[in-house]
Amino acid sequence: MIRTLRYVAATIGLTVYYGTRVVVAAMSGVRQQRGGLYDQIQWSYGSRLLRATRMELVVEGLDRVPTGQPVVFVSNHLSWVDIWGLLTGLPGTIRFVFKKELSRVPFLGPAINAMGHIEIDRDNRGSAFASYDRAAAQIRAGTSAVVFAEGTRSMTGKLLPFKKGPFVLAIAAGAPIVPVVCVDTFERLPKRSISPRPGTVTIRIGHPIPTAGLDYGARDRLAAEARAAMLALGAVE
Repeated sequence: MIRTLRYVAATIGLTVYYGTRVVVAAMSGVRQQRGGLYDQIQWSYGSRLLRATRMELVVEGLDRVPTGQPVVFVSNHLSWVDIWGLLTGLPGTIRFVFKKELSRVPFLGPAINAMGHIEIDRDNRGSAFASYDRAAAQIRAGTSAVVFAEGTRSMTGKLLPFKKGPFVLAIAAGAPIVPVVCVDTFERLPKRSISPRPGTVTIRIGHPIPTAGLDYGARDRLAAEARAAMLALGAVE
C-alpha cells in the first residue's frame, strides 16, 4: 500500500509540476535547443520518478551511440518505467513518438506536445504517415527519436511483433537505428499495476544499424535486424 501511495503521489505531483513548467515556458516563447530547458525538464522528470519509486538505473553501451548525429532509438516496451529510464539514460536531445491517447491526459498531454514529442494516431493511416513525416524532419534537424517497436506495452514481458513505422521513419530520416532493450522493468511495474517494486533496471544499447541510401522496401529487413539485435541484448521472445 505504501509503495502504491508513493507511486501515485509522485506520478501526479511531478506530472503537474513539470507539465505546468513546460506549458508556461512554451507560452512564454522558450524555444527548443539542445540541452535546453525542455531537455533538462524531461531528464529531471524521469530521474525523479525513478528515485521516488526506489529504482536504480544502469545504462550499458552508451559508447555505441553515434556522436554528432541524430538516431532513431528503437526499444522494447514492458512498463511505464521504460519511459523514465530512457528519458534519464539516453544521450542527446530525444523526443518520443507516442500514441494519440496520451494527448488527452491532463498536464502530461499539453506538456509533451509543447516539448515537441510526436503524436501518432494509429487508427488514421494518413495522419500517422503525416506524423512520421514531421518526425523525420525533426530528426534531420538534429533531434533523436525514441520509438517503441511493438507499439504498446507487453502484457507478458515477452517481445511482441514489431510495427513497420519505426523503420519507415528511420529510412525517411536517413538516420541510423540504435536498438535498445529495457531489462527488468516488467518486474518493477507490469502493465495494469500501480504498485512498483524497488530494484535495479537496465537500459542496454546495441550497435547502430545504418539506413543511409535505403528505400521503403528495406523496412522488413531492418525490422528483422533490429529484432535480432534486441534479442541478443536480452529481450525475451
